[in-house]
Amino acid sequence: MKLLSAPRQPFVGLAVMAALGIIAAEILPLPSIALTATAIILALCILTGMCWPRLVATYAIVGAGFFLLHNFATQNTQGQQLADELGSRPRVVTAIGSVITEPKIASSRFATFLLKLKSIEFEDRKRSTCAVWQVRWKGAPEFGDELKFFGTAEPIPPPRNPGEFDMRAYLARRDVRRMLFVRYPEEGTLIRHGGGNPIMWAAQKSRTWMQSALCRGLEDAPDVQNFLSGIVLGLRHQTPEDIEEPFQQTGTLHLFAVAGLHVGIVAALLWMLATVARLSRRWAAALIIPLLLFYAAVTGLHVSSVRAAVMSSILLGGFFFDRKAFVFNSLAAAAFFLLCWDTNELFSAGFQLSFAVVGAIILFADPLSGFLQRWSAPDPFLPRTLVRGPQRWKHASFEWLCRGSSVSLAAWAGSLPLVLWYFYIVTPVSLVANLLVVPIAFFILAIGLLSVVSTPMLPWLAVIFNNANWSLARLVLGIVQILAHVPGGHFYAGHPHWPEKLVARITVLDLGAGAAVHLQSEEQNWLFDCGNDRSYQRVVREYLHWAGVNRLSGLLLTHGDALHLGGTAQLLDDFPRVRVLDNPAPDRSTIHRRLQHLFQDRGIKPAALAAGDSFRLSREVTAHVLFPPSTFSSPIADDQAYVIHVLVGPAASILFMSDSGIKTEQALLARHLDLRSDIIVKGQHHSGQSGSEAFLDAARPRLIIASSRDFPDHERISDSWIEELQERGIKLFRQDQTGAVTLRFRHDGWEAQSYFTGEIFRSTNQ
Repeated sequence: MKLLSAPRQPFVGLAVMAALGIIAAEILPLPSIALTATAIILALCILTGMCWPRLVATYAIVGAGFFLLHNFATQNTQGQQLADELGSRPRVVTAIGSVITEPKIASSRFATFLLKLKSIEFEDRKRSTCAVWQVRWKGAPEFGDELKFFGTAEPIPPPRNPGEFDMRAYLARRDVRRMLFVRYPEEGTLIRHGGGNPIMWAAQKSRTWMQSALCRGLEDAPDVQNFLSGIVLGLRHQTPEDIEEPFQQTGTLHLFAVAGLHVGIVAALLWMLATVARLSRRWAAALIIPLLLFYAAVTGLHVSSVRAAVMSSILLGGFFFDRKAFVFNSLAAAAFFLLCWDTNELFSAGFQLSFAVVGAIILFADPLSGFLQRWSAPDPFLPRTLVRGPQRWKHASFEWLCRGSSVSLAAWAGSLPLVLWYFYIVTPVSLVANLLVVPIAFFILAIGLLSVVSTPMLPWLAVIFNNANWSLARLVLGIVQILAHVPGGHFYAGHPHWPEKLVARITVLDLGAGAAVHLQSEEQNWLFDCGNDRSYQRVVREYLHWAGVNRLSGLLLTHGDALHLGGTAQLLDDFPRVRVLDNPAPDRSTIHRRLQHLFQDRGIKPAALAAGDSFRLSREVTAHVLFPPSTFSSPIADDQAYVIHVLVGPAASILFMSDSGIKTEQALLARHLDLRSDIIVKGQHHSGQSGSEAFLDAARPRLIIASSRDFPDHERISDSWIEELQERGIKLFRQDQTGAVTLRFRHDGWEAQSYFTGEIFRSTNQ
């Protein structure tokens, strides 16, 4: 803690006051009229402070200045003005602008990038603007290209399910309020190449060339190419998820974020070259600082790389000005300058994690290292010269281990609260993983940079370096894969919330025409369907992490629709010991048949339940299968979907209809079953007909949760059916308007809450 009281660390206080001013502006924004008057008063205070300087007054002025700066940065922006003018519905527009980010090409060949507009045209009106939009176009744009598009400007949708990434809030922090969807390649026209910031254009071109140099000779190992591109150049978006996820689970994902380790190695190599060239320390610093900043630009100007480059530049600037630089002050200076550039960075996960981790290392690594070294320190009264041979190696090795462990422990402790808040994961194994992987990553990065340097002059030597990196990369990937499967090495913790004494909690996720329902009671977690492959990756898996589900008790597959069970193969990779209940009715679904072969290959024997069977989800929750009978067969998958009646203690009953239609409802009514249910959860039959009057008379629900989407037509709830429910006094949660719906069951009642709107319907409501 001596760092906090050390002299000449003015940026620590300045950075703290800047952060406080920004937070105050976020909580208490000023109206536009008051901003000008406040700015004039602040200018007068600055003049007064210059005449009669006081430390407290300086800090107050800085805090007030950032309070105003954040207000100006977030109110009445170009993006907001244009969004207000376009309204809340999609608009067909013609837009002209320049690409200001590196396009990311998806497997569907759609490129996603940010476009800084020059003008847009809609409803026969042309308007000049400097707003920034996100664009999706099936083309091949480059950074700096000036393009003309004809497409649909759509509001960026908010998340519709718990745990889903909030892209709208993320882009809003960058004043990006609309997405321009350009359906066909010919609806985008290139006006000219080579526009934009020339430094960033050079950085993008340099990155492409450097990636080519790093991957030379590794054409048959795409996973290694992606790994090396990520670790050396920060090209994380090119890394497949099946490679990236084990790094997240072992707490080593920071290797793909260009930060202090990367910038430090680049600085060390440049310093060695400057030494060989016999440059003075001042000239060496003057040469290295702009090159470090350019390296940050090459790697994408991410917060971690900019922070590391600024810190290193300040430390090297001490050589240039013959001044001693303090590490903690340099860290605070980097934060201060980044907030000057963009006050919204304070609210980004990257900014918070980067500075929290480095701050924790600076503050706690040395004390922890000293504490650990006491356990095996040599006798303090014994002269160092007498410590020789194996004993000397023993003490040196233990000292290295203590230093590495202290850095890893400090970084883990500094990042833990933020990682838990943003990613819902705890990674105890990271303490070991970083000790093993980071030293190897140091050599990978160093060899990668040597490959880049040697490529122009000695390409054959670069290939040798790349093949050496192939071996090291394979070693790192192998270590990470092993540690990711260590029992207890990582686990997911549910998002922090007030504890509730519930009999059961049911979450009906919004997957459009698909379905996934999570039932949680006591320590049991069941999933009814899991969505298709894409929905499972983007929604269901993220929701399970958010909910803190580390073990899935059971998976019930209602019928052979890809939108309901297409993600099962991935789910089995994540939860290999899950109990599977599969619908035994024969169908023509190729995905269902493929899954059945997968079950055989993995030795999974699904329980084939039929009408009349029951299974228990927990002590107080029981499920009864109402349909289909064991001998039932239909050419239409929707007509043979499971119908499950779930009893939640004495509180309530829920009827899960899946995509059943009129024929299924008639079959249930013909058997004279007791269909009375408080809640019905249903999808849409392919014919668009379900929820008949006779069935509603028999079920008498108080609440219906139904999926709905505009396309295709049969997936949309009809207006006439909505009117009928209103006449019957049945509450409808249609998921195209409510998003996911959470049901909470207590012994004395239940309630349903919409995730999107926050609306609550209780069992006591009339």
